[in-house]
Amino acid sequence: MSVTTLIIVHTVSMFRDGLRLALSATPDFKVVGEAGNGQQAIQMVDQVDPDLVLMDIDLPGVHGLEVARAIKRSHPHIAVILFGPVNDGSSVVKAIRAGVSAFIPPSIEFAELLETLRQVRRGEYPINDLVLSSPEVAATVLEAFRQMVGDDDTQTVFSPLSARELEVLELVAAGRTNREIATLLDISNQTVKNHISSILRKLAVNDRTQAVVYAMRRGWIKVVLPNGS
Repeated sequence: MSVTTLIIVHTVSMFRDGLRLALSATPDFKVVGEAGNGQQAIQMVDQVDPDLVLMDIDLPGVHGLEVARAIKRSHPHIAVILFGPVNDGSSVVKAIRAGVSAFIPPSIEFAELLETLRQVRRGEYPINDLVLSSPEVAATVLEAFRQMVGDDDTQTVFSPLSARELEVLELVAAGRTNREIATLLDISNQTVKNHISSILRKLAVNDRTQAVVYAMRRGWIKVVLPNGS
C-alpha cells in the first residue's frame, strides 16, 4: 500500500495534535509537517513537497485561499483540501477557482474526512457531494460556471462524449451526487462512477468540476438547478 503524505495547517495546536494522532492510526496516510499560519504553510510545502495539504481557510496573515492559490501555482501536483464554511457560496466559488480539491466543514466526522482524503488521493473531486447539497450554495457556484461560458476562450467543437455521458455530466453540473444520478438514470452507482471516469479520461481533466467547466465552455451541456430553475 502506498503512503500518502500530508501536512496539516491550522491555528489551533490542539486541533493539529488530535488530527495527527487520529491519522497516525491510518496506515495509508502520513503527516509529514504542520503549520500554524499561511506563511509557514507555504514554506513547509516548499520543503517537504507533500501529496496533500489539509488546511483551515481562516488563517492569520496570509488567508487560506491565498495559500491555496500559491501552492497550486508553484506545486500544481499537490492537492489542497480546505476546512471552511460550506454554506458560504462565495467562498466555495473562490476555492474552486483556486484549484482546491475539496471544501469541507470543520465539523466533519473523521470517517468522512478519511473518505474525502482517499477520494482526493484517487484524483476525484468530492466538492460537489459535500458542499453543493445546499440549494443556495449550488445556485452561487453554478452561476459562476454559467459566467465562465462567456469567457473569450469559449469554443464549440464536436463532443467526444456519448449521449449518456453528457446526461451524467449535466447532472454532475447540477450538483447531483453519484447516488442521485444513479437513481435518476436508473443505473447502478458503479455505472455512474464508470461514466465519470470515462468523462475525465476523454476530456483529459483531473476532476468533475474541470469537466463541467470544459463542457459548458463548449456548449455541450446546460445547467439546470435541482429545483428546475
